[in-house]
Amino acid sequence: MTRLIPHFVGGRHVETAGGRVADVFDPSSGAVQARVPLATADEVRTVIENAEAAQPEWAATNPQKRARVMMRFVELVHRDMDELARLLSSEHGKTFDDAKGDIQRGIEVIEFCIGAPHLLKGEYATGAGAGIDVYSMRQPLGVVAGITPFNFPAMIPLWKAGPALASGNAFVLKPSERDPSVPVRLAELFLEAGLPAGVFNVVHGDKEAVDTLITDPRVRAVGFVGSTAIAEYIYTTATAHGKRAQCFGGAKNHMIVMPDADLDQVADALIGSGYGSAGERCMAISVAVPVGEQTADALAAKLTERVAELKVGPSLDEGMDYGPLVTRAAVERVTAYIQQGVDEGATLLADGRGFTVEGHEEGFYLGPTLFDHVTTDMAIYREEIFGPVLVIARASDYEEALAMASDHEYGNGVAIFTRDGDAARDFVARVNVGMVGVNVPIPVPIAYFTFGGWKRSGFGDLNQHGADAFRFYTKTKTVTSRWPAHGIREGASFVIPTLH
Repeated sequence: MTRLIPHFVGGRHVETAGGRVADVFDPSSGAVQARVPLATADEVRTVIENAEAAQPEWAATNPQKRARVMMRFVELVHRDMDELARLLSSEHGKTFDDAKGDIQRGIEVIEFCIGAPHLLKGEYATGAGAGIDVYSMRQPLGVVAGITPFNFPAMIPLWKAGPALASGNAFVLKPSERDPSVPVRLAELFLEAGLPAGVFNVVHGDKEAVDTLITDPRVRAVGFVGSTAIAEYIYTTATAHGKRAQCFGGAKNHMIVMPDADLDQVADALIGSGYGSAGERCMAISVAVPVGEQTADALAAKLTERVAELKVGPSLDEGMDYGPLVTRAAVERVTAYIQQGVDEGATLLADGRGFTVEGHEEGFYLGPTLFDHVTTDMAIYREEIFGPVLVIARASDYEEALAMASDHEYGNGVAIFTRDGDAARDFVARVNVGMVGVNVPIPVPIAYFTFGGWKRSGFGDLNQHGADAFRFYTKTKTVTSRWPAHGIREGASFVIPTLH
C-alpha cells in the first residue's frame, strides 16, 4: 500500500477528510512512492484556527527562550542530516550532496535567527520633550503563512519559518505537493526542539489551499516563492485582503564574460551553476553573455567539451553531477523549449532530449543542453526554462552585455567574470538586477544579508532573511510617555504638540 504523507497540525499528524490526493514520484525511477492529501478550504481554516490558538502563548515567551528553541532545532537537524538529505533527494531528484546543501542553507538562516533578541529590540529616546520619553517595540503579527516551491523543500521553508517563529508568530506552511516529506519532518523536529504544538503547522494542498490562506483574515502575512505568474497573483490577492505579502517569482540570470576573464574558471562556473540540480534553481545561470566574438568562440568550445563529460543519473548514486527533473511534465516542458530554440534558429551544440539511464528508463531524465547564437527575441532567452539548458547570447561589447542583463524583465541574479576591477565596479553600480556576483556564479547572499530580486522577479518591499525578514514579520509600536510632576496642571492645549 502506498504511504500517505499527512498534514502536521497542532503538533500531530492529521490525514485529510476531503479525499483528494496527489502522487509523489521517485524522479529517478518514475514510480509513485507516496501520495499527499490536498486539503479542502475547511481543513485549511482548521489549521489556521490551531495556529491562532497557539500563537499568544508563544508570543508571550521571551525572545531568548524562543532563540533557545532555534538552537536546539539546529542541533536536531544536524543529527538527522543524512536522513533528511536522502528523503529530500528521493522526492526532488537532486543529488545527495546537493540536498545536504539545500538543508544547510536553510539552517544558516535559523542560526541567524538565534540572534532574534537583538533584532527585535526597539529604540528609546529619553528626554524627547519636557518629561517625555519615546520608545518603540516590535511585536509579532499573529498567524503568518509560507507557500513554498518544490526546488528547495528545506531551504525556503526554513527561510520563511525561522524569522516568523523567532518573532513570536505562529506559522502555517503550504509546501509543494511534489516533495512534501521533508517539510513535515522539519515541523516534527521543531516540536522536538521545544516549539509548542500548533505554532508550526504544515498543510498540503493546491490552489484551494492557497486561496484560503491568502484570503482568510486571520492570516496577517504571506510569503511565497515560485513562478512569476503565481507570485503576482498571490501578491495582488493577499494585499487586496489587507495582508503583507512577500512574493518572489522567476528568473533569467545572466553571466557576463569579459574578454580578460579566465575562461577555464568561467566554464567551470557555468557548468556548475547552469546544470547543478538539473537547472531547477531560481539562481541558476541560464544565459552566458561572452563579450566579443573571440571570447564567445573560445567559451563555446570549452563548454561543449565540459558538457559532454557531465554525469547524469539516479540522485542517490555517487558521482552524479545532477539527477532527474522533478516530474515527467517538467521534462516535457523543457523538451518543448529545446525544440522551440531549434525552430527559432539557435545553434544546438548539445542536445539533451531522449536521454535515458540504463535500469531507470522511466525516470525523469534530461541530458545537458547547450545553445549558441541565441538572440534576445527568442523564447529560450526571454523565458525561464527551469531545466538543464544553458544558452550563449553573444554581445559585441560591454555596454551591450550590461543592457541585456538590465533590460530583461527578470531581475533576480547576475554575475560578471573579469580581472578588471574598474569594469566590475561599474557593472555592480549600474546593472538593474537585485543580486550581483563578481567572479561568483550563484550570488546567493549569506543569511545575515537579504535575498530578493527586482522587476518581475519580486513583488513586495521587503526581502527574504536578514533584517528585512524581521521587519516583515513584526509590526512596530511607538510609545510616547510622560510622567508630569505631582500636582502640576497645565490646562487644555488645542495646538498640535511640538518640541520647543
